[in-house]
Amino acid sequence: MEAAKFATHWLPFCRKNNVVDRSPESYFARNNSPNFEAEKMIKTMYDNMKIKVDNVVERGKVGDEYMTGEEELRAFNKWTEGFTRQDHPTVIQVLLENRKDKDITGHLMPNLIYVSRQKSRISPHHFKAGALNALLRVSATMTNAPIILTLDCDMYSNDPRTPLRVLCYLLNSSSTSTQAQLDRSTEVGYIQFPQHFHGINKNDTYACEYKRLFQINSVGFDGLAGPNHVGTGCFFCRRAFFGGPSTFVPPEIPELGPFHVVDKPIRSQPILELAHVVASCNYENQTKWGFEIGVRYGSLVEDYFTGYRLHCEGWKSIFCSPKGAAFLGDAPITLVDVLNQQKRWSIGLLDVVFSKFSQVTFGIRSIGLLMAIAYAQVGFWSFWSIPITMYAFLPQLALLKGISIFPSVSESWFLLYMFLFLGAYLQDLLDFLFYGGTVQRWWSDQRMWNIRGLTCYLFGFVEFFLKSVGIPTQGFNVTSKVLDDEQSKRYMQGFFEFGVPSPMFVPLTTAAFVNLVSFVWGLVWIFRGSKVEVEGLFVQIFLAGFGVVNSWPIYEGVVWRRDKGKLHIRTTMISTFLASLLVAAASFAAS
Repeated sequence: MEAAKFATHWLPFCRKNNVVDRSPESYFARNNSPNFEAEKMIKTMYDNMKIKVDNVVERGKVGDEYMTGEEELRAFNKWTEGFTRQDHPTVIQVLLENRKDKDITGHLMPNLIYVSRQKSRISPHHFKAGALNALLRVSATMTNAPIILTLDCDMYSNDPRTPLRVLCYLLNSSSTSTQAQLDRSTEVGYIQFPQHFHGINKNDTYACEYKRLFQINSVGFDGLAGPNHVGTGCFFCRRAFFGGPSTFVPPEIPELGPFHVVDKPIRSQPILELAHVVASCNYENQTKWGFEIGVRYGSLVEDYFTGYRLHCEGWKSIFCSPKGAAFLGDAPITLVDVLNQQKRWSIGLLDVVFSKFSQVTFGIRSIGLLMAIAYAQVGFWSFWSIPITMYAFLPQLALLKGISIFPSVSESWFLLYMFLFLGAYLQDLLDFLFYGGTVQRWWSDQRMWNIRGLTCYLFGFVEFFLKSVGIPTQGFNVTSKVLDDEQSKRYMQGFFEFGVPSPMFVPLTTAAFVNLVSFVWGLVWIFRGSKVEVEGLFVQIFLAGFGVVNSWPIYEGVVWRRDKGKLHIRTTMISTFLASLLVAAASFAAS
């Protein structure tokens, strides 16, 4: 409600002063010292709004001093003492109505409707996918607009012209579309913008811009049937949620269909009553929602699964990547949040791989070999944990035994190993630089790839199979992006934020210790061993050294750090014990 009031002043201010960044928080963060009277006034208004909201959040209730009219009174009377996050009735409140609400200059405001779907402890929530489907149904009853934008809660518009770009594609404008996009424009189900983030530090310590996932791979997808859906920054045609281009799946009531015309005001009683009905937690029972209609259920990564299913049904998509980011969002600034997010993605991707909609069976039949391989390349992420874990431990332990498992430097096969290693890394570096990256950020990206293989990919792989055999595991967790001042400071300085004693840090730290011991032992071989022995062990010494260089933030977190972000003592002790066991076992086997 406070945001709606503020918007009647903010939107005219943006139009008058050509403000492109429509997020006031971001705008005033960059313009902390207002330059003219109107800017000072709007900043004061925004700061006052924030104080009001913070006070209400801190107190846990809306005081009588904020009940300035009948509308506020009616709205907050719906909230009772019995409300909890897991159990509450549907709440739908029209905050702005395009037919009558105007800003301070007399322009009509856009519709703004608050929706909180009903929740019950005994009914499935389907997490984000269920929330999106509830919003699809409620919006169908109130406006049924043909184009839908999905955004994560931490993202904001960085360019108000973005919808015009989308209309250029959907209206088949030859001035902005390539011929390939024109050929598939009649079957376009959605238009995906890449994810971009603000507040990432200079070297992107945790590789949170996901340049390969959100940009490089998306361009490759776009050369086929179009990019995969990445959960945010995506404009959908409503029709795409109701079967393929030639196979329309009707909803259970005509008011939810994409062709229904809403001819009543959104505040009218019939509209609001139907909206409350379709937002109830039991509404989807015995319906096709989530399976043939709407955002699809069956995976924690509902974005990937939904985009994949839409492509399988015959829809195409378009990747739109303007020079200026269309949307900006927050990225996690602690390692455990990054890894928990990736673990959830890994489990959700495996849900698809081992379902009846698997990319290697259903996918090849539905979207062809190349598109299925493109989806499978992402879906099988967790399997990277197998070779990465093997390369993190086995060559190093064999080095401690003095056993050579790679070709000697003098053998011709050595050249093939070097070619594959250097070629793969050089290709990855060139791709990264070509899409605007830097060498430092690329190093962070490849380091995080190794870290993910030993942590979230490995734990996601294990957790998925435990879940598959009926052993309960931790459920869906939203990534925390709440900023702590000290954490933010350390993040901007480029330090890894460990802090909590997460089990995922144990194999990572153990591998760091094993690689360090093996590399030191390899140096001993260089100074004491014969030339033939050193040549035979060179690749393993190199891998151990490569592991040591990548593990520098871990050594830093164990030895030199004294802040709260250092590696937890419990993790250090467990990892030291495990590494000692592995080294001792290798030494014992050698003797």
